[in-house]
Amino acid sequence: MIRIARHGRYPFSLISDRPDYDWPAGARLAIYIAINVEVFAFGEGLGAELAPGGPQPDVLNYAWRDYGNRVGVVRMAELLDELGLPCSVLANSAIYEEAPGVMELFRKRGDEIVGHGRSNAERQGHLSEAEERALIAEATETLAAHEGRRPKGWLGPWISQSHATPDLLKEAGYEYLLDWCHDDQPVWMTTRAGPILSIPYPQELNDIPMIVGRKLDAAAFARMITDQFDEMLEQSVRQPLVMGIALHSYIMGQPYRLRHLREALRHILASADRRVWITTAGAIAGHVRDGLTKGTVEGAS
Repeated sequence: MIRIARHGRYPFSLISDRPDYDWPAGARLAIYIAINVEVFAFGEGLGAELAPGGPQPDVLNYAWRDYGNRVGVVRMAELLDELGLPCSVLANSAIYEEAPGVMELFRKRGDEIVGHGRSNAERQGHLSEAEERALIAEATETLAAHEGRRPKGWLGPWISQSHATPDLLKEAGYEYLLDWCHDDQPVWMTTRAGPILSIPYPQELNDIPMIVGRKLDAAAFARMITDQFDEMLEQSVRQPLVMGIALHSYIMGQPYRLRHLREALRHILASADRRVWITTAGAIAGHVRDGLTKGTVEGAS
């Protein structure tokens, strides 16, 4: 019989076979909005593309991404204020130097700050363990110095991990990670320093793979958000679920896309009742850690 390589981080289980539990106040569907706040190098490194890139310096795509920090992020913060919604800010640590003022928008709102590496011009998965440890430490210390507290959650730039990443994050004091998009419930993962929680982060309900990758228009992406919400709310009768919405300011901060996003979020708010908990990724992790009996949530706890 063929031997399939395994990661050893969590066991396999069907969602229908797990213990039942509730979110706070008896809610069944937890929803969080993730705003990715990112910076990119000029003339080198990685970056999403609006159109096929030319030779470096690729001004077309660099300037498109830069729009997100100059304009788009302001509009998105205004939208969240308008609707009274919290968010989890997935922040590159270089944002403070490269785009001063951006993080102040979210600090004033009291939003959760999540570690997201140094820059989205790089990946961490190909680094040596020592280099990756140093990257995590640098990003963490920069965020802590500016925000007055260390982030509890992490998403690697480009969702890039090495075989040691969960171990290094746990050793650096992180309580949860978002990189593993394998479930609709939190799952405890094994590391050499003890368990770390995986919070569901969407690859489908994510504007980069859908709009940049699959070339969906704004109306179709907004319809995805409302369809996801309606269906998951019905499914949550059977199991407690997590619905994440992953957004980037240079994509959804474009005016015509923002208009569709507003309508999708209004739909959620209009339909939300006691079954729905609109929150942050960190609050979800906190409820699993402090509000549920050990062993309730799947995995290595």
